[in-house]
Amino acid sequence: MRINKLYYLLAAIFITNLIYSQVISGVIVDNEENLIYGCTIYNSTNLKSVLTNENGVFSIQAELGENKLYVSYEGCSSKKINVIYEGKSIDLKKIILQNNSLDEVVVSGTLKKVSKLKSAVPVELYTSDFFRATPKSSFFEAIQGVNGIRPQLNCNVCNTGDIHINGQEGSNTMVLIDGLPLVSGLSTVYGLSGIPQSIIEKVEVVKGPASTLYGSEAIGGVINLITRQPENTEKFSLDVFTTSWGEINLDVGSKYKFGNAKGLIGINYFNYSNPIDNNGDGFTDLTLQNRISIFNKIKTSKNSIGFRYFYEDRWGGEMNWNSTFRGGDQVYGESIYTSRVEIFGKYEINNNLFLQYSLNNHDQNSVYGDTTYDALQTVGFLQGVYSKKIKGHDLLLGATYRYTIYDDNTPATVKEDRIALPGLFVQDQWIISESNTLLSGIRYDKNSIYGDILTPRLNYKLSSKDNSSILRIGFGTGYRVVNVFTEDHAALTGARDVIFTEKILPEKSWNTTINWSKKLYSKFGAIFDLDFSVFNTEFSNRILPDYESNPNQIIYSNLDGKSVTKGASINFNSSYANGLKINIGATLIDSKIINGDKIEYPLLTEKFSGNYQISYLLYNPKIKIDLSGTVIGPMKLPLLGELDTRNSNSPVINIVNVQTTYTFNNIEVYAGIKNILNFKPPSNSIARAFDPFDSEIEFDSGGQVLATVNNPNALSFDPSYVYYSNQGINGFLGLRYNIK
Repeated sequence: MRINKLYYLLAAIFITNLIYSQVISGVIVDNEENLIYGCTIYNSTNLKSVLTNENGVFSIQAELGENKLYVSYEGCSSKKINVIYEGKSIDLKKIILQNNSLDEVVVSGTLKKVSKLKSAVPVELYTSDFFRATPKSSFFEAIQGVNGIRPQLNCNVCNTGDIHINGQEGSNTMVLIDGLPLVSGLSTVYGLSGIPQSIIEKVEVVKGPASTLYGSEAIGGVINLITRQPENTEKFSLDVFTTSWGEINLDVGSKYKFGNAKGLIGINYFNYSNPIDNNGDGFTDLTLQNRISIFNKIKTSKNSIGFRYFYEDRWGGEMNWNSTFRGGDQVYGESIYTSRVEIFGKYEINNNLFLQYSLNNHDQNSVYGDTTYDALQTVGFLQGVYSKKIKGHDLLLGATYRYTIYDDNTPATVKEDRIALPGLFVQDQWIISESNTLLSGIRYDKNSIYGDILTPRLNYKLSSKDNSSILRIGFGTGYRVVNVFTEDHAALTGARDVIFTEKILPEKSWNTTINWSKKLYSKFGAIFDLDFSVFNTEFSNRILPDYESNPNQIIYSNLDGKSVTKGASINFNSSYANGLKINIGATLIDSKIINGDKIEYPLLTEKFSGNYQISYLLYNPKIKIDLSGTVIGPMKLPLLGELDTRNSNSPVINIVNVQTTYTFNNIEVYAGIKNILNFKPPSNSIARAFDPFDSEIEFDSGGQVLATVNNPNALSFDPSYVYYSNQGINGFLGLRYNIK
């Protein structure tokens, strides 16, 4: 009896060992020999899948005969491996994936390439794949998927917009292309819509003041669009989609060689020419657009130079408007012609010294009803950066010169403005120990109008030995000079008069941020990333438009008191061996304007927001399902007075999107629905849409609108009451084709 039991025990041990020895193992690294943590290995023969652990190691069950392994990781080229299993475990040793994006390397926080884990400044990183969960025709729309970032529409008619970070005004956000300030001033109004997604390799986000490195306009944060490198680009790529509203978006890209130089060319074309008025207010629900953007980038061993040309013709207004009414007072329309040229590049003199340069020219010819706004802005930028490592210190020295020429036809610009902005900055990253890093820096700018400006920063990082847990504490200051007519579209549209009560001074801010991140690895093949931040920003000289003192005016002045924005954000990311990925983020914001004993809440600032993206990948056939969404809390809205019957606060915005992508060979076919819940603002968002030229309104001697029989609520035409697009639910169908 005991012999039988021993026999069964030995047999069980043998069978168990046989089962668990039927494995294929290996280590996954990228082309720079970095271990890849969380890489997916899928065996299509037995439908098994696993993830690599923190050491890049995997072990997957095998079947006798041929095993087809698919190795994939976001940001790297996928690889297919055929393995013949004959009964003994197989060690594939090292498997190398070509890293297309180097997505663990960031530059925006320190102006130097550094591992994201080793950066003392918290930098959020998003690859181009992140933005493909729902197709967008422009970067302005796509950035909505990032937690704490909200693209804000500022006009119901022409759909101008800006980008808010953690509840701050869009004019406080600096948008960079390859680290250069190409989107600023005049281009913040319409230039954001002209950046095609096809040229973007990855996007880096720094929340909080970054003026120490980037100067004016980086007071609230930086969004750095890093364009693709020719060597990491497909020979040919095509991405085209259309929507149920009649929108058409086309992206075409190709790389080429010219002698020793490598080049990349990308063309984006977008057209929407189908006027729709579903809310019945007589105005177009969505601005009509016809735009083209041509991008070219050439790279040699030491020099990289890019060129982009952008042209757009857009209009919105009454449904019967056409170009013959442009600038007249018969039929209301807002028509904007934009022509923009950008040249930018980087020259590496040696391993320690490089130069960056850019030149952009923005020409805007626009009308808002019978108001004409013509503006021309040219910005030249030159920056030299020198770095040197000395005994645990990584020093960075920089000198910049920015020259802006701006002219428009408004009373604010009597003559052409020319602003010179030379600056110097120094930064020291001190590696105290393997787990402790201290980053300090200071910048000096001399504005030709406002004089001397200093902006210091201090960041500290404490990490565990394996970098699975990191604490970052940062303090920084920021500043911003302003041109109202280039940044605040409400100053031009509608019937309000613009009033300046004083000479506008630069805004200044003081920010403190505490960030904690944690990475966990489950023995069941799941990876979890948790990122938590608290932040507090105080402003002085805050420039705030006053819409409420006089409903027929916008009054600009510097705030006598202070403005405070504080809050917290959390991001949770997880990946599973079965192809499931979950990204969830939420941000709470408390923003106040304090003037003595008086406390007010700013307009168009949400109390909370949230984003989510859930993806599931089936391997055979290769089908990916993406569910994404955005939730935005109530915002205070600009009313025209106490009699205005429109809601003083927006409702909770809930946007849900779904997409299915089928991949075969080099082709991807994708389809889905955006805004499934059909969220739209109310139909009365535009006040007195039937009288856009205020021809039936009576005013008192002080310019106030009088309540009359025909206008009992004392309203005037006002399209600035806007917080989200009127488009509503819409379907889409698209195709991607790549030749590697």
